[in-house]
Amino acid sequence: MNWDDLRIIAAVRDEGTYASASARLRIDETTVGRRLSRIERALGLRLFEAADGVRRPTRQCEAVLAHVEAMAAHAAEIDRLSEGVEGPVGRLRIASTNTVAEQVLSPRASDFLRANPGLMLQFLTSSENVKFSRWEADLAIRLRKPDKGDFAISRLGDIKLYYFEPVASDGEPMLCTYPDELGAIPEMQFLRTRKIRVRCVTDNVRVIRNLIRAHQAAGVLPEYSCGDLLADRGLRVTLLPKRRDVWLLVQNHLKRDAATRVTIDWVRHCFKDVPQV
Repeated sequence: MNWDDLRIIAAVRDEGTYASASARLRIDETTVGRRLSRIERALGLRLFEAADGVRRPTRQCEAVLAHVEAMAAHAAEIDRLSEGVEGPVGRLRIASTNTVAEQVLSPRASDFLRANPGLMLQFLTSSENVKFSRWEADLAIRLRKPDKGDFAISRLGDIKLYYFEPVASDGEPMLCTYPDELGAIPEMQFLRTRKIRVRCVTDNVRVIRNLIRAHQAAGVLPEYSCGDLLADRGLRVTLLPKRRDVWLLVQNHLKRDAATRVTIDWVRHCFKDVPQV
């Protein structure tokens, strides 16, 4: 067993097929299968199961991958030693919603990266949660607490929520809500009490903000998205009684990694700063 073989395990996990893993690693597909078979024999473990044309890691494979990821982080640090970079070294993948990345993290990222020249941040933005069990991210920021998972979870804080409605409009304002699958969030619980017909459904906070800004729609926005709308005299603003909790997920094997610790502290600082956004 060698480092190249271990990299193959991670590539198959990430890509889902031998063909895609071979293209990523620029080696023959048969070589991928042969090396994986050799590792399975050496370890006495089955690493992947085929389901619907996709190679899915077994529980034993996930345990192996935890060590592979840790080794990859150390290898990256070793590669950077020759560059004379001071401080922690590494590449961290942070998953969040588009709005959190755009309005909470990125405005503060340049100062953080300048202060830590050995770090690289990769922002993974989507309205869908990344699959943490498949190592698609190193850190994740969630606006709902996960029920369970093999990762470290801690509360970052809570976010104020504001309901906006036009002071005057032509006819009944349009109510903007979030999709039904988000029915448990405080925003939706409040919006259900409004006696206004729903005219727009979206999980994109920027869409709701734009409609509210036009003084023709009513909706709920998190504090970090409100900005100058709070001072807009054409809008009636109501602070919701409930707030939205924010949670940080961290892969277990990275909890004591120096680069991860610095990044976690920065993320926490970003959310402490939210009222100033």
